[in-house]
Amino acid sequence: MTTCDALIIGASASGLVCAIEAARRGRRVIVLDHADRAGRKILMSGGGRCNFTNLDIGAENYLSENPHFCKSALSRYTQWDFIARLARHDIAWQERDHGQLFCENSAADIVDMLLRECHQGGVEIRLRSPVENAADIRVTGSGTFILKSGGKHFECGSLVVASGGLSFPRVCATPIGYRIAEAFGHPIVPTRPGLVPLTLQPEDRQRLAPLSGIAIDSRVRSGGMAFHEQMLFTHRGISGPAILQASSYWRPGEHIDIDLMPQQDAREWLARARTAQPRRSLGRQLQEILPKRFVSTLFDDQPLEHPLQEFGQRQRDVIAGRLQHWSLKPGGSEGYRTAEVTVGGVDTGHLSSKTLQSSLQPGLFFIGEVVDVTGWLGGFNFQWAWSSGWAAGQAL
Repeated sequence: MTTCDALIIGASASGLVCAIEAARRGRRVIVLDHADRAGRKILMSGGGRCNFTNLDIGAENYLSENPHFCKSALSRYTQWDFIARLARHDIAWQERDHGQLFCENSAADIVDMLLRECHQGGVEIRLRSPVENAADIRVTGSGTFILKSGGKHFECGSLVVASGGLSFPRVCATPIGYRIAEAFGHPIVPTRPGLVPLTLQPEDRQRLAPLSGIAIDSRVRSGGMAFHEQMLFTHRGISGPAILQASSYWRPGEHIDIDLMPQQDAREWLARARTAQPRRSLGRQLQEILPKRFVSTLFDDQPLEHPLQEFGQRQRDVIAGRLQHWSLKPGGSEGYRTAEVTVGGVDTGHLSSKTLQSSLQPGLFFIGEVVDVTGWLGGFNFQWAWSSGWAAGQAL
């Protein structure tokens, strides 16, 4: 039997930070992970450069059944705290659009930093050590946890579940975190893929597939939220930052609303053009703001070769409506295979927002993606991982 003060399931972003903080407080910490390398999702993220946080972090950037839950952890360990951490290790970073921060060199810099800090604190990381069943965990009469992994038994005073969600199945994502939560009486907010490309209905797919590779500036609305970024047509459907953001709010059977002129009013734009260049064709006018192939597809029911002076107010309103309220009903999403995050997870109703500890089982903690807190695209999910891991680490 191996004993420790705290055992963490998952050498993830949240799990490693939690381990470091607990070790700094004098705890003996063991981290178990089923993979052959720690921090695999960190290494894969951001095209290998890890979008590790964002300059503008707030509760409004997160989805949860309790939108206030994330506030405590995010305010106590902020983006500035993590940036300072990088500075102490001389890790260079760069800012991109919308306040997104990426490693200048490689995501491996962050994993190496976290592993160095784990080593300095005496954290023991055991790879290829899966926890396969919630039944492999039990609580003793004295309140400690007994856990089996790879035929070995561990006893700990605190157990932290940092096993992640169901996204990135190619790095062997498993539902073990949810099963552990359920075994201890925690309800699970139904999970679904988030930040994921959307597929199209067969008719729309056949019509739009030839547009694969075209990117368009747009504002995409779904579930009461709107995101102004690029959308991208693929051979399977639609993607790009605007679609990925909207996908976390979209539910099967719903339409998404796409504004192809997010910077101006389409009705006024057409009216001005008709006055200034009445003989210009509708097609040429639309091609000022949209790719030719896309214009031919979206407005295939309009006489694109006709001059603007032939289009009355009612016809222009129809065209303007399509430009700013193109309604599209996705057929589904590409699923967890390409999803960046899992929406839903362990219900926060029985977790402390300050410590992430269970109110149903003392000494049990849930952190990171396994919890029902899901960030937007742009570094928000990593910041939740750092913040929630830090918060739990102060309480172990």
